This record gives sequence, structure tokens and C-alpha cells, in this order.
Amino acid sequence: MKYVLVTGGVVSGLGKGVTASSIGVVLKACGLRVTSIKIDPYLNTDAGTMSPFEHGEVFVLDDGGEVDLDLGNYERFLDIKLTRDNNITTGKIYQSVIHKERKGDYLGKTVQVVPHITDAIQEWIERVAHIPVDGKEGPPDVCVIELGGTIGDIESMPFIEALGQFSYRVGPGNFCLVHVSLVPVLNVVGEQKTKPTQHSVRGLRGLGLTPNILACRSSKALDESVKEKLSQFCHVPASNIVTLYDVTNIWRIPLLLRDQKAHEAILKVLNLRSDPRVSCKPMLDEWTDRATTCDELQDPVRIAMVGKYTGLSDSYLSVLKALLHASVVCRRKLVVDWVPSSDLEDATAEEAPDAYKTAWDLLKGADGILVPGGFGDRGVQGKMLAAKYARENKVPYFGICLGMQIAVIEFARSVMNLRDANSTEFDPDTNTPCVIFMPEGSKTHMGGTMRLGSRRTFFQAIDCKSAKLYGNVSYVDERHRHRYEVNPDMVPEFERAGLLFVGKDQSGKRMEIIELPSHPFFVGVQFHPEFKSRPGKPSALFLGLIAASSRQLGSLLQNLNHNSIPSAKRLLGNGLTPKIYSNGHSKKLTKTLVNGNGNCYANGNGVHY
Repeated sequence: MKYVLVTGGVVSGLGKGVTASSIGVVLKACGLRVTSIKIDPYLNTDAGTMSPFEHGEVFVLDDGGEVDLDLGNYERFLDIKLTRDNNITTGKIYQSVIHKERKGDYLGKTVQVVPHITDAIQEWIERVAHIPVDGKEGPPDVCVIELGGTIGDIESMPFIEALGQFSYRVGPGNFCLVHVSLVPVLNVVGEQKTKPTQHSVRGLRGLGLTPNILACRSSKALDESVKEKLSQFCHVPASNIVTLYDVTNIWRIPLLLRDQKAHEAILKVLNLRSDPRVSCKPMLDEWTDRATTCDELQDPVRIAMVGKYTGLSDSYLSVLKALLHASVVCRRKLVVDWVPSSDLEDATAEEAPDAYKTAWDLLKGADGILVPGGFGDRGVQGKMLAAKYARENKVPYFGICLGMQIAVIEFARSVMNLRDANSTEFDPDTNTPCVIFMPEGSKTHMGGTMRLGSRRTFFQAIDCKSAKLYGNVSYVDERHRHRYEVNPDMVPEFERAGLLFVGKDQSGKRMEIIELPSHPFFVGVQFHPEFKSRPGKPSALFLGLIAASSRQLGSLLQNLNHNSIPSAKRLLGNGLTPKIYSNGHSKKLTKTLVNGNGNCYANGNGVHY
């Protein structure tokens, strides 16, 4: 097993996650099987109880793990399925060690950070690195490890010590350290300054780790003289210094690494250049196509994102990526209009009329409306108003998790005249509980107690839009994260009023997908399809939303319906969904995406690559 460690220096938010993912892409293109581990030094056991404002979205894995959003980057870039153990936190390590101490596994010894905590970290890495994540048998060839935070952070010290020991433990030729650092350009003089990186590397070396490769973030490519200076002071060969400079979109990062021969430097450090399985010329034609297409899309499609965390785009990172994956298949340039749900409410009209007007102008100007998941009652009335507007004005609507529950409540109030209809999450004493707390949930413990992970949804009707978009399959497996569900006792009443529950769980008592047949596209799902969307394999329902918002849904469904089921699944699975023309003809695509503002970002903090 070979290991590549990615660390960061100077400042946070440099894009270590995308860098680690891109390294994995290049190594995979060289013929190696790659897995990834993210180390988060915080004391939380996992990311499940953290606010999106604190740490961005909580990414959910097939096994129900609630993990850091960087694992979403790894899965999307490498097209792999990770486990909860691929996210290591200080909380998990200490919990493991204390559990062993209580069992008496340490035989009465004094339990200390060194060696017990550091040994536990190394054992965890070695164990998880051997777990296959690409659907094939046998262990991967390379494990890319990202250490969260910045070198010098006090909370990461046990991990630094453990990784220093680990590099010695696995031996030369099995460990490569890539240090991501900042080379700022001062506007006053326009000079690239190397001192921050020098200090960062000096600190890293002082902690027992020596970088093999420097990945320098800068606004432009490093001058040769700057590389020579960094090489001299950081003791890294100039050929092992790569520049991750600002580029037009995220998909160019693996290409940057390839063009600067970063893969050759890594393969050399890991003694893999002579391995017969390995090609020194990575095949990245698909990535080149994606990067080119990302810059070429022109015709816009506007999606109003109505939520409570709109001030931080990282809160909805996977939703954004899924929208982008779908928009490029439909040959549309995605524009996301952020609409704070509370700004749509009547109270805002009195307190901040300008914000109220702006929010409604954005909603009414959108081609489609998306209400993502969330928790709590803040902004709920605004989300219901968005769902009502979409329903009454035939605007394509997609509700995810809470977005589906909101649509159900709004329908009960407006169409069924159940004025006090509500969720027990917002009003525990409501007389008409449309949405209820799940019986198996815990009201005393918050962490890891929701309905989590991959669950199976069975379609109840083969002629519904959702089933057609999924390729007319009888069931789908999607990832969940929720405590509340639609009240099954009210389902017959809803369906008599015209709201259909076209997807249910195996028991038939848990509602998974809703549709309004009289509407061009009004779909809500209890699961989170964004977590399984890939650049080359867009989520079916996101594809439906974008197609409906760009007036292509009819043609898309017709093309999918005319193909045999295996053929339709193959097209969707490979990202080769037909391009839709007005005459119904199709053309295969292998392109990819742009972000909500027409640009692409290297990380969720808006740092451009």
C-alpha cells in the first residue's frame, strides 16, 4: 500500500480537498486504484451535529456516515463509495482509545497521547486504506490522506506526530507528502512572495514531516526564479514544485497537475514508475472535454434556491454540484439565484421591504424552484410560499427532504383546506399532523439518531415522471437523513385530492416520492439524490428539474422511453444522455459543468482555481 498525505499551510481554504481529489484523479488515470481518507482534528465524533454555518454541508454516505463535505469531493471526482471510517476525527480516536481503556486492553498502563493515541491513528489509517471503495475486490493501490486545518493548529498535533511515525513505519518509497501552501502576489509591487511558504515548510519540518512536493496556490503561474527560491529554502526539487494557479473552472485542476508532471513526481517518490500496471501518461480526455465545455456553455437556466443557509454556498454544496451535472447534460449554463426563505414572508415585507421585493423578484424570475433540506422552523413559511407559487404558476419545483414535507403541508392547507395542517417539528400540538416524528427516532440524543444512509424506494406507478427519469426501474437506492416523515394515515386523503405518493419504502408505510400529475414538474423526495450525483452520471431527478426548467422534459422523457430500459440506464449511467433538439433527434454528450454564477470554484469557500 502506498500513501499520499496532503497538508495545508499559511491559511485555511486553499483547496486541499480539491487538490487531494485531483491527485487521486491523476493517479487513477495512470492505472492505479485509489481510496481517500479525510482527517478532521475537531472533537466532534462526526459532522452530524454541526451547523452548516460552522462547517458547510453534512455529506451522507451509503452506510449512514455523516461526514465532512470533502468526502463528497472524493466520491464525485473518483466515482467511489466511501465509508464512515474514511473520515477520521479526534472524537472518534479518543472514543476508541477510551473504550479500550475501559475494557482493560492496555493492561493497567498509563494511557497517553503518545503512544496510545498516535498508535490508534496509525492503525485506523492502515485498516481503512485497505478497504476497497471502487466495487472491485482486493485492496486499493494508493490511499490519499487529507489532513484538515493548517500546519501549526494545536488540535492537529497528535495527528502530525502520528503521521510522522507512520511515514517511518511504512518506509521509504511508500509515503509521499504534498504540502499545499500560498504564494501571494502583492498588488502594490506585483511580486510573488515566497516567505509564507518558507515559514510553513519550516514549521512542518520542525514537526517531523518533510514535504516531497509543494503545491503552491497563486493567482498566476510561478516564475522560474520563484520556484528556484522555494526549492533552495524548502529543500524540494524545482521539478517537484507545481503551481495551482487561478483557472476558469474546477475541472482544470487534474489537467494542471498532469501538465506540470506532478504524477511523475509522485510515482517517483512512491517507487511506482517501473510498475507494469502504471502508465506515466494519464488518460484525461474526459476531463479535458469537461473543462472545455464548462467554459463554452451560453444559454442560461435560472434556478431559485430557497433555503435558510443561503449566506454560505457550502451549506448546499452537493445540491449545487448535482444541479451543475444536470445542467451541462441539458446544455445550459446554470445560474443559481439565492433566495433566503425568510425574506419571502410577510414579516419581512414590513421590516425590510427591499429584501422582500428582491426575494420575490428572484423567485418570479426563475425557470425552476428548488427547496433543499433543512431543520428547524426558521424560514418555513417562506418555503411554503415558494412551493405554493410554483404549484399555482406551473413553475418546475423540486423539494428535497424538508422541501418535500413543505410541499405536502402547503398542499394540505391550500388545496385540502386543512388550515392548521403542519409538521410536529414546527408545532408539536397541531391538530392536523401531516408530517410526524419517526417512531424509531430519539428525542434525547441528536448525533447519529436519524434515518441515515442508503435505503430502497419502490415505485408505485410506472408511468410517473420519476420512474421514467430513473429509466423505468422498479426501485432505486438513495441516501437519507431525516427525523420526520409524512403521516401515512393521511396518505389516502392526499391522493384523493390529487397529490400522488409514487415512491414508498419496502413496508409501503414510509413516503419517499411525491408528484403532482397535473403539474409540468412538481416533485418532492424524502431522500437526498444530490449525494450520488456524479459529473458523468447526473442524478435523474436533478436532470428532470433542469430539463423541465429549460423546456426539454418532454423530449427527454420521450428519448428515455423510446430506448430500451438497459440502453436508457446505460446512457444515464455514463453521462451520455441525449442532447435534446426541437425535432426530437439526439446527440451524445460527454461534457460537464459550470457553477451557479457561470464560474467554477476549486472549493466551497469561493477560492478560484
